[in-house]
Amino acid sequence: MKGKEFAEAVGGEMLKRAGRAASRFQEESPLPVDVLESSDEYLVVFDAPGATATDVQVNYEGDEVHVRVDRFRDFREGFEMVFPGRGLTLEGHARLPEDAVVDAEAARAELNDNGTLYVFLPKTGGDATRIEVTDHHDEDAADEDAADDDAE
Repeated sequence: MKGKEFAEAVGGEMLKRAGRAASRFQEESPLPVDVLESSDEYLVVFDAPGATATDVQVNYEGDEVHVRVDRFRDFREGFEMVFPGRGLTLEGHARLPEDAVVDAEAARAELNDNGTLYVFLPKTGGDATRIEVTDHHDEDAADEDAADDDAE
């Protein structure tokens, strides 16, 4: 093996190791989250980049919203992984205020196309529950889908 080939092999291996370390760091860091409150519900907003509704699990227990995202890498034919830096399993949680009383059974979660997850928790009462996540599209897309359904 010549010096240049050796340097390329070592450099490639170092990139892969750095990528794996970056991926582990991302997986160990909690998802960014905001907690908002209106007069009738709480809104918990998570950044869930690269996720689809089927990748996301949302649970409410006690006074906390727990989110887990299991993403997948799309492999591209003709390409080799050089820097595997994106975490595939991401988690986050948010604690509601101590005096929060919500109806967990009426909670809903929406995942927008840009990877923003909205968890709506109406105020009243409730216990632990799993919250179904749906894809949320803008109203124009929903109107087009309805028109397509009517045409069929």
